[in-house]
Amino acid sequence: MDMLFLLLALTMIGAVLVVFLRRMRAGAQAVGGFSAATDPQRYGFAPVDQLDVRLPGPDEELTGTLDELARTQDWRPAQQLLAATADHELRWQRVQSLAGAASHELAERPGEGGRWLRTWRVEAPKDAGAAVVHAEFLVHQARQTAAVSGAGSDEHRIILEEARSVCADAALLAPGDPTPYIVELAIARGLGYRQADFEELWSTVTARAPHHMGAHLAALHYWCEKWHGSKELADAFAHRAAAAAPERSLLPALPLFAVFEHLPEVNTVRSLYQSDVVTKAVEGALYAVRGAPADHPVMPHVRHLLVWFLVRAERWADAMEQLAHVDGHVGAVPWSYGANPAAEYAAHRAMAVAGWESSGGTPATMPH
Repeated sequence: MDMLFLLLALTMIGAVLVVFLRRMRAGAQAVGGFSAATDPQRYGFAPVDQLDVRLPGPDEELTGTLDELARTQDWRPAQQLLAATADHELRWQRVQSLAGAASHELAERPGEGGRWLRTWRVEAPKDAGAAVVHAEFLVHQARQTAAVSGAGSDEHRIILEEARSVCADAALLAPGDPTPYIVELAIARGLGYRQADFEELWSTVTARAPHHMGAHLAALHYWCEKWHGSKELADAFAHRAAAAAPERSLLPALPLFAVFEHLPEVNTVRSLYQSDVVTKAVEGALYAVRGAPADHPVMPHVRHLLVWFLVRAERWADAMEQLAHVDGHVGAVPWSYGANPAAEYAAHRAMAVAGWESSGGTPATMPH
């Protein structure tokens, strides 16, 4: 988000001062205490330079595949991984990560990086996995183009039109798979589908996967104020999904994402994060993560956003509980919106640890 580094800097300074004053009143050694508290290894946390920015949470099969793709440029490990991924939520997550890896490689080595994806498409043109990863890759490319030439530019629209065509190919190759249609949700946002057309696409998604958390996250953006909706429309969409969620679903966390997307760009007022609206959304997300399966593929996304809100609300114990589950991976909103996801995550983690220790917490008493 814009000016996030300024916000983090101001918040960090404020956190240090709060901790310092509290500890001074308690007769503690504040400066040394804060320095020790922010040492990640005391809590078993990963050093900043070891945080994985590719994934929101652990996925050993995917990590191994990404490493092999980068090392050999052989597309077959990716094909085998997706062919063996039947769960729709997990497939969506892995398609995003594979496409993101190819896009990152190409940015680092123009003309050469991500060769495995191009070869995959040429050598296996009827492979549904190749087609859907290619479509998501084009969405990534369109996003990068928009950052340079602007959303809605000719180049931006040409890439998105190509992505839409590839999505159609992927859908024909795997008729029951909702993933191509979920990818198209981002394309619809970029191309500015009419609301009626977007709702028709959404009906196609929900006919195949009515409670798909990843799909709901993708659709939510269309209804946000910064795209083609409003705060009210986004809130209504999120709350309808939460109200209709089956047991053990992550959908009750969706309103928290809607709140996040409509926060003011810069805000250092703690009361906002302790307001009734934010508190209710946070409690809904906490309810979701405590009830949903621990290995739900989208669970880390919810936990990362919870960390962001819980730290700002000074709910240290709850923040530390979420950190215990997600630490080591930072490929998720809100960190991915910034220029340096690892540094931004680490700043919030340091604040959580400092706040936890200022209230008497220790590594031994950390919640899990």
